[in-house]
Amino acid sequence: MAPQPAPAPLLIACALGIERFALRGRERAGRGDGDTGGPVTVLRTGMGPAAAERSVTRMLAGPELNRAAVLATGFCAGLAPGMHPGDLVVAGETRDPRGSVPCVGTELLVKELGRAVPGRTVHIGPLTGSDHVVRGHERSDLLATGAIAADMESAATLLSAVRMGERPVAAVRVIVDAPEHELVRIGTVRGGISAFRVLRSVLPAFHEWHRSLLLPRR
Repeated sequence: MAPQPAPAPLLIACALGIERFALRGRERAGRGDGDTGGPVTVLRTGMGPAAAERSVTRMLAGPELNRAAVLATGFCAGLAPGMHPGDLVVAGETRDPRGSVPCVGTELLVKELGRAVPGRTVHIGPLTGSDHVVRGHERSDLLATGAIAADMESAATLLSAVRMGERPVAAVRVIVDAPEHELVRIGTVRGGISAFRVLRSVLPAFHEWHRSLLLPRR
């Protein structure tokens, strides 16, 4: 009997060291920003779309991860009134001026996030890319396009991933600031802590999403 191919791995991409620290807080210590010690790799890409594109393309070009599913995560800016720090965003698609990428398994992610972080609001909709931190009136301008949240890396991450080959992709972000909760105000420091705690708790949902991709389809 011919040996079965190894299961496709999962690449979880985030931009910042604090995001990676949150994600790896319950995992064994890694060997670096691109540790590939198992089927799940947590990659710190660096901040901004260009850094995300470079890092993800480099990782997926290697033989260990060339078939990997890719999930972009970290913090984001909420665009709609009524959003709060610590709310979750599951992208139906990511988009930027270069195009949009549909996400896979969004309903499962919503279900599993409800289990991993009970009581937290989960928003579903388009996640738009920006090349800078979104502030003030920019929120309403982006909201008018149909997007519900913005960050600098998710769109570039997923676009780079699908350009490197067909694969499942998704994006889950934690809102760190929102229209009524601008992070620049000292009163929202507590909101940043809340978002960090939520990000620490989402890994089980990501693992279930990945596991579902490996199950045989009927």
